[in-house]
Amino acid sequence: MAGKPSGGRGARFAGAMDPAAAALNASVHFDRRLLRDDVRGSQAHARMLVVAGLISAADGDAIVAGLDRVATEFQSGGRALDPALEDVHMNVESRLIELIGEAGRRLHPARSRNDQVATDLKLYARRAALDIVSAIDLARVALCRQARAHAATLLPGYTHLQRAQVVTLGHHLLAYAEMLGRDRGRFVDAERRAAESPLGSGALAGTGLPIDRARTAETLEFSGGPTHNSLDAVSDRDFAAEIAFACALLAVHLSRFGEELVLWSTTEFGFVRLGEGYCSGSSLMPQKRNPDVAELLRGKSGRAIGDLVALLTISKGLTLAYNKDLQETQEPLYDAVETAQQSLAVMPGLVAALEFDVGRMRAAAEDPALGATDLAEELVRHGVPFRSAHEVIGRLVRRAEEKKVTLRGLDAGDLRAIDAALSPEVMAALDPGRAVAARTVVGGPAPAMVEREVARLEAELTALGLEP
Repeated sequence: MAGKPSGGRGARFAGAMDPAAAALNASVHFDRRLLRDDVRGSQAHARMLVVAGLISAADGDAIVAGLDRVATEFQSGGRALDPALEDVHMNVESRLIELIGEAGRRLHPARSRNDQVATDLKLYARRAALDIVSAIDLARVALCRQARAHAATLLPGYTHLQRAQVVTLGHHLLAYAEMLGRDRGRFVDAERRAAESPLGSGALAGTGLPIDRARTAETLEFSGGPTHNSLDAVSDRDFAAEIAFACALLAVHLSRFGEELVLWSTTEFGFVRLGEGYCSGSSLMPQKRNPDVAELLRGKSGRAIGDLVALLTISKGLTLAYNKDLQETQEPLYDAVETAQQSLAVMPGLVAALEFDVGRMRAAAEDPALGATDLAEELVRHGVPFRSAHEVIGRLVRRAEEKKVTLRGLDAGDLRAIDAALSPEVMAALDPGRAVAARTVVGGPAPAMVEREVARLEAELTALGLEP
């Protein structure tokens, strides 16, 4: 039998597809990312066909060796993928037939491109999820190191972007480590749920040939075994949506971090200076030090969110089983993954190179208004109900505003006029260091608690084989 595979048209059509339609139909310019997964899946399928007695051992060996040659040629750039063959899968099979002849034409029994693509995509998605997990861990290491160094560095904490209470910089940085920890869990969970093999589901209804789906699932390290419904298996892109969501939420967290760096690095705040390797200058203004990398972390979130929306929208109205629309789910997945990988790649260096102005942060933390809640809590320690204490301190703040002084600037007469409970001992609670040190509740910002949380995170990272 001569010739080569002709995409999904075969001998059914007498003529070629219209050029504009072929260009729309082609996916090789993006599904080239599946090359290694396609070769791996095809090799597992070939080995199973040998065991099932559907092809000879000699043909199986020729197919496996030939696929290694195909992968090497395409990966090295020695041979280019041909857009006329529509996708990476047909490029691989066509070249295999050219290399090993008739044996190459025996690769495809009991398999459709529908289950082939679903398998390849799952292999890609699982690998990508674990790569992102590793990158998240490196970012958490960098945050952990900075948090350890600044466990006792005071700065204002904010709500509504207004100064609220004094916290520690270490506590602030660990908040991002917590976000990334949750992101890590989502990718791990998504990878686990994607660990079922669609291979052997055929176009939609399986096959009557005596294949062993459990064998290929095991060979490809699908720990969940084969999928349980062929209709669902070929049309399922839940795993892609889950990973895209995890990428989008990760991007949101990195965006928040980037926004704070942008804000804190302004002259108005002056809390941090970004490393030169993470800034740019201006083509006009020679004094500028622009936080471009932090801004891009912020901007990339819009792209990742768009990828998720696109993927869900493409999937929302499809009947069972396979529809060509599903080809359009690939690009949003690739873009979401690669955007996440690119953003995470800068995090370790960016975080490590941050230079915090401890003195300026401390000066901002000295703002007496930040101690209003601490004053109220000090009154509670003296037996005053919290609601009553809240009202007393509210009157105290108003009196300070009327006199245009800070809370520390009120004299003894002011204090007595507001409430007899406002003694010098109570007013000592305005000291920011004392106030923060008292917040030793689990999850609180006290230096002792930050050090404890750093130790906990260090232990977790060490158990993963990292050096925090």
